[in-house]
Order: sequence, then structure tokens, then C-alpha cells
Amino acid sequence: MRMAYRIDGPADRPVLILSNSIGTSLHMWDGQIDALARNYRVVRYDTRGHGKSGAPLGAYSLDRLGRDVIELMDELQIDRAHFLGLSLGGFVGQWLGIHSPERIDRLVLANTSPYLGPARQWDAAIHAVEQAPDMKETAEMFLRNWFPAQWMESDAPVVKEFRAMLLATDRHGIAGAWAAVRDADLRRTIALINRPTLVIAGRHDTVTAASHGEAIAAAIPGARLVVLPVVHLSNIEQPEQFIQTVTDFLEG
Repeated sequence: MRMAYRIDGPADRPVLILSNSIGTSLHMWDGQIDALARNYRVVRYDTRGHGKSGAPLGAYSLDRLGRDVIELMDELQIDRAHFLGLSLGGFVGQWLGIHSPERIDRLVLANTSPYLGPARQWDAAIHAVEQAPDMKETAEMFLRNWFPAQWMESDAPVVKEFRAMLLATDRHGIAGAWAAVRDADLRRTIALINRPTLVIAGRHDTVTAASHGEAIAAAIPGARLVVLPVVHLSNIEQPEQFIQTVTDFLEG
């Protein structure tokens, strides 16, 4: 399968891999690249089913999404890397911390959860997006969950930017990724993560509630928790605070 990726920053710096949320592409990180690429070799990629990566039909698994990262690291000859994942990317980060800790240095899990059940809600959503004539209704649902109400009411430029990203996303990629979330339950196994971990939660997040971030931080030995005054896309809503929080942690 085709995997789209982009690399920024000096070749001699530690590698930092960025993993996007459902419905976005590697461009969700555009605003953070200048700051991160000063001190890191930043590798960002389009998750399977998103952006310019392939979008195979059918359900994806978290195991498959995690192995996509390992295979990309192998292809780029990266032995170890820091990993920052937001939302779905955070699910992938948890999988990597559990199953491939030898490939991870420091782990940042932003606006994510170890479990988002029950399964039947995802089955209904998957059926709806697969049957819909286009992505318009799904896009607006995502946007309402991602951004403050005042941003939506004013149709802020960033809302338009992410609406375009959503409308360009393959519906089958959305459905496949939702299946991975539907079938994931990491509530017990994240206690196995032994990498230094930072959990970032959003105080006003209605998708992956702050309590979910608190649960992750409580389960992973030694994990640090930071709760930002944001909804879901913390890197977009509070970019300066987000970057400062991440870089302080990565620099140890």
C-alpha cells in the first residue's frame, strides 16, 4: 500500500514522528513544523485511508495502523524515534508503546483515549458514512467536535481549511479507521508501556474527554498529564502552549 510522508529538519537530529487524527492529513501539523524542525528530524505521514496514502476497502485494525509506522521506520532506516500522535494518532502511539517499545524514545499522546465504545455506535457511523453520497454531513460533524462554537459560528479560516481536508478524505478511509477505533480496547494493556510518556488532554474535549487522558496517565507508570483549555485539536487551538508543552517534555 502507498504511504505518503514528508520529512523536515536536519538529518543529524533526533527523529520525531507525527501521526494525524481521523479525517485529516499530515498537513494538520503544518503550523508546528517550523518550531519542531529546529531541533528534530520531523517525519509526518498520512495515516492509511487518509491524505495521499492508500485507502483500502474494509475495516482497518489498530495492529495494522501500528505496523504501518514500524514499516515506514524500517523503510526510512529509523531505529528509534519520539512519537507524537493526536486522537487516532494517539491510539497508534499507545499500540507502539505496548508492542514496539524498543522503537520508541519518548511518547506523546494528545487528545486520545484507550477505549471509545460501545461498538454499536461505531457500526452505525460506519454504515452511514459508507452509504452517504459525499462527505459533507460527516465533515460538519467532525468540525463541531473539533473546534470551539465561536470558531464554527464565524466560519474561521482554520475551520474552512479543515473542512477542505475532510471533504478530500476518502469515505472508505474514514470507515476503515473508525473500525480500528471500534475494535480497540487498551485500558488494561497500556499499563505495560515503559517509555517516558506525556498525555495532553483537552478540558472541553467532547470526543476524547479529559477523563480519558487522566485514565491513560494514571495507567502508564510515571506518565505526565497536561490538560489544556481546548476542545479536540489542541495543536490548532492553542499552538504555542501545545508546542511548549511538547518540546519541554521531549527535551527531558
